[in-house]
Amino acid sequence: MMEEKVLNIINSHNKALTYDEILEKLTDEEIPKLPNVLSKLIKELKIRFTNKGKYAKFDDKSQKIGTFVANRKGFGFVIIDGEEKDYYVSSNNVNGAIDGDEVVIKVLDEARHEAAVLRINNRNLNNLLVGEFYKKDDKNFLKLDDDKLNIIVEIKDAQGAVSGHKVVVKIENKIQKSNYYQGKIIRILGHKDDPGVDILSIAARYQINDVFPDEVIEELKSIPDEVSQEELKGRRDLTNEVIFTIDGDDTKDIDDAISIKKLDNGNYLLGVHIADVSHYVKEGTALGDEAYLRGTSSYLANTVIPMLPHQLSNGICSLNPNVIRLTISCEMEIDDKGKLVDSDIFESYIKSRKQMTYKNVNKILNENIIPEGYLEFADDLKLMAELSKIIRKWKLEKGYIDFDVPEPKIITDENGKAIDIQRRVQDTGENLIEDFMIMANETVATTISYMDLPFIYRVHGLPDEDKIKNFLHFVGVLGYKVNANTKNITPKTIQNILNQLKDKKEYSILSSMLLRSMQKAVYDNVNIGHFGLASKFYTHFTSPIRRFPDLTVHRLLRTYLFNHNIDNGVIDYYNASLPEIAKHSSEREMAATQCERDVDDMKMAEYMEGHIGEVYKGIISTVTNYGIYVELDNLVEGMIKIDELDDYYFYDESTFSLVGKRSKKRYMLGDKIEIIVDSVIKDKGLINFRLYKGDKNGNNKQEGKV
Repeated sequence: MMEEKVLNIINSHNKALTYDEILEKLTDEEIPKLPNVLSKLIKELKIRFTNKGKYAKFDDKSQKIGTFVANRKGFGFVIIDGEEKDYYVSSNNVNGAIDGDEVVIKVLDEARHEAAVLRINNRNLNNLLVGEFYKKDDKNFLKLDDDKLNIIVEIKDAQGAVSGHKVVVKIENKIQKSNYYQGKIIRILGHKDDPGVDILSIAARYQINDVFPDEVIEELKSIPDEVSQEELKGRRDLTNEVIFTIDGDDTKDIDDAISIKKLDNGNYLLGVHIADVSHYVKEGTALGDEAYLRGTSSYLANTVIPMLPHQLSNGICSLNPNVIRLTISCEMEIDDKGKLVDSDIFESYIKSRKQMTYKNVNKILNENIIPEGYLEFADDLKLMAELSKIIRKWKLEKGYIDFDVPEPKIITDENGKAIDIQRRVQDTGENLIEDFMIMANETVATTISYMDLPFIYRVHGLPDEDKIKNFLHFVGVLGYKVNANTKNITPKTIQNILNQLKDKKEYSILSSMLLRSMQKAVYDNVNIGHFGLASKFYTHFTSPIRRFPDLTVHRLLRTYLFNHNIDNGVIDYYNASLPEIAKHSSEREMAATQCERDVDDMKMAEYMEGHIGEVYKGIISTVTNYGIYVELDNLVEGMIKIDELDDYYFYDESTFSLVGKRSKKRYMLGDKIEIIVDSVIKDKGLINFRLYKGDKNGNNKQEGKV
């Protein structure tokens, strides 16, 4: 191979070589290819181009190649293949890189994992671009939603788009200048002021499509609306059992149902019955292929973009009350210490007795108030709450980590406009379902792991020792002493750290910071356990309507347990296919998660548009060298720019604080302050605050609702 030949020529010399010196060692056929080969080797950091115009060995270990991941606040991270740690790149060192670019970085501080982008190797413009269509000088252009993309996009064919339309564009070619591109409209989302278009625009940026392909719609014609008698054959009949569902008030895609009995030996028999989506969504079909591409459903404020069409997700697959539904059941015998004694996983069919809501279940379990229609289920619910407490106690003893990080819930009107922001409730009923689903997921994973068959696991790796040390150092700077063994980090270690911080005023912020210092949970065909749950074997089995890995687990259960098909051909097939399924599912989950965050930020900004000029109390959640971020009680976060403060402030790295030059006033994480909502940029999800200085100047203090 010519690349190897050129590399060997350069590496075999102790001195740098000129272009002509390399040329002398090539054949006539190879000479025309040399410029491209040299360029490629330089990009790959295999050789370097010297200041004297020569080519030499690459020996600078501080330079690396990776993928740039942009943050909307201007900074970013670079992921290096084969390295666990990402490199932080400040906004001053991004050097024009955009999300997804392949970049060369210079490591500035190895200990703190900070780097600067030296150059962009390959620009990532394969993804679709989203923005606002506009006309200028008789030409069509795209105003990109992502202003970190420093490019100009001209559109040749308007295809009916008018100024103000939000459109999805595919880049076709580069023209003239390096940052000037030509694109083609592939979809008009609607006018920017139309209800729902704001959310669809963000979703499109993450390749989350609210429209299903024609071939999927065609395939839906063969999906029944009701379960037939033929489909019940070979399944265990559970229609006489007391089985019901518990979900949010507005849930329409119901994956899971539960049942419980107290056995004569004093143990509990817990049943978790999951919609058998794999019966309808087969491999090699348009439905199956589309479910794989989407990977997950996306819950975006008031909008759900499902993995499966509504005919399935809200219809034949949803465990709606008083109708027969196909399920895969996991029955577990659990003792009074919360330990699994025995289990059975089987194909079944159920008829849910009631679609319960968390709100009503919590009335029964917390207040002993029984809403209408719940009386016959009250005893079962109380027995479930009893078992849930036992399971949770056992989980905590094992090391289960409860970060207790609050999440916002955006309340919208009929047009999708944000009218309120509330904290999501995690009460007794919510905990109960979480405990039961975790138990079922562990049981399924353990069963297949002991069979030593290819499988897809939900894994969560050990946290990085340095990151935990950095977190503890930061906590120490705040004045808190936390005892922790960082040489042997276990789930109990993290649990212990959180317990020591529980009573601190900054706890919610510190808990979020500690969570961010952990690795992300992902899908993998290789089991390393789940650190956060202190679980040796874990998977996702309980939500096949909205997660492709769960659907895959159901297919594997059918193959291995129900059809008893474990021959070498099957094992080889899954050994080959599961790694890519796991990788793709993790990528789509990350895209959906970031999309959900962006939508929440945008909707929070939309809500705060109506509260400009109002005063709120908040807590400093982040301190940077360019300003401070303040979190309000309603979880809205906004920024006070450093030049908006009442003095010249400098960033003190030793205490992670801003200090006034004249006043010596210090702003630190956890400080409580009053702010005024100053301005909002809804499309960017940005909210600007300024300090509230009281009523000295006769200002009217209008308190904001928090």
